[in-house]
Amino acid sequence: MKLDDRDAAVKTALDALLLKLPGVEGGEMTGLAAYFVNDRMFACIWNGAVGIRVPGTVATELQFSRDNIAPFQPKGRSSTREWVEVRYADPAGYAKDLALLKQSLEFVKTGKSG
Repeated sequence: MKLDDRDAAVKTALDALLLKLPGVEGGEMTGLAAYFVNDRMFACIWNGAVGIRVPGTVATELQFSRDNIAPFQPKGRSSTREWVEVRYADPAGYAKDLALLKQSLEFVKTGKSG
């Protein structure tokens, strides 16, 4: 898969954070760089941002409480309300959201928020 420079930088930052967590594997889904647990996607990269799956109530709360989180719409398509987009100008910023990324992983892995 060929990534533009922005997505490649985000992928490098996320690889360093996520691939060391137990059970996490990197891959691709529908042309997006993605992260999986138990063969289920919990995060992916699109247009310089990271889409993550969290409980619907958490997604709603995040969208109203943080200015760098919005509904996730990869390739202009709407996704479920459980998916949100997290965006940082500097990919190093994703390290600040390691707990949120882990919550996404646990939600997808167990069906419950972490």
